[in-house]
Amino acid sequence: MTTENPAKRLKTSPVLIGTHNGHFHADEALAVYLLRLLPVYSHSSLVRTRDPSILSTCHTVVDVGGEYTPSTNRYDHHQRTFNSTFPERSTKLSSAGLVYLHFGKAIIAQHTGLAAESEEVHLMWKKLYADFVEALDANDNGISVYDSKETQNLRKKFNDNGVTLSSLVSDINFSTNTANNGSSKEAAGPSLTVEEAQAGEDARFLQASDLMGTTFLRKLSSCHSTWLPSRNTVLNAYKVRFEYDPDGRILVFHSAVPWRDHLYHFEDVQPQGSKVLYVLYPESVQEGSKWRVQAVAVSKDSFESRKALPEVWRGLRDEELDKVSGVQGSVFVHASGFIGGNKTFQGAIEMTRTALVM
Repeated sequence: MTTENPAKRLKTSPVLIGTHNGHFHADEALAVYLLRLLPVYSHSSLVRTRDPSILSTCHTVVDVGGEYTPSTNRYDHHQRTFNSTFPERSTKLSSAGLVYLHFGKAIIAQHTGLAAESEEVHLMWKKLYADFVEALDANDNGISVYDSKETQNLRKKFNDNGVTLSSLVSDINFSTNTANNGSSKEAAGPSLTVEEAQAGEDARFLQASDLMGTTFLRKLSSCHSTWLPSRNTVLNAYKVRFEYDPDGRILVFHSAVPWRDHLYHFEDVQPQGSKVLYVLYPESVQEGSKWRVQAVAVSKDSFESRKALPEVWRGLRDEELDKVSGVQGSVFVHASGFIGGNKTFQGAIEMTRTALVM
């Protein structure tokens, strides 16, 4: 499906956005916020209802109405015939993904000053979907991050549900004054009218929308100011890594950068030599800074290292580590072996080369 810029065809007069009332979720909370980032929606009004006669008066409707028709600004995903996904992804879209699919590039361009058609915007559009929006789409559509057949015997060691954005939005739904979000006169209770309860629910929705939206903007800011510029830095380091190891197993940066995404990407598209096993970088930009030696994980989301620092070094520090490793200036090696440090760059290189043959 085409992802042309729909913002160009919207009228400049204030518009009315519609979504459903009742229990709200992270996807429509983000969808509404994303729309309001665009100038044509910046002064829009919002109505939360399931009444078709009211929704028909809305300029744009998200997450309700049973219709996905971009030409009339209808972005629902609940109909049986809906199966749209983001390019090169397999997760079915929610209202957040639909709005991001059609308006994401315009939003990114507006907030970065880059051209919407530029390669940089395209890269960030894909990055932000994969790192942020897709999880919301999956959550709203009941899609597990793992294949249930492959994980049926797995058991969690702890509960991580309380720290997801979707769970935080769910928490905002509830208050001490209403049992069912004020969706009926009985639910409103003796102290609130239906209108007052609905107003309270709408206010909580806007809190959820702000939570989702400000988080998205922080991700966008980091993507533009840090992740995108680091792409060339990682590529240059990747090209010259054979200067430090004939098999290309050591990657060196002269300042700390977010390297993981880019390294895995370049290893896939430009496979040369061996996989990178260790990454070296200074702790700060100050002259004389200590250096870190970090083992590369087997994959982006893994805690397992391709080659952890030697077991006999782990948990040791300073002079004791110097003696065991045979490398002067050693500072520490983490108990798991995923990271260590040395007082100098030359010491860090020596630690890494020693670790390669152990």
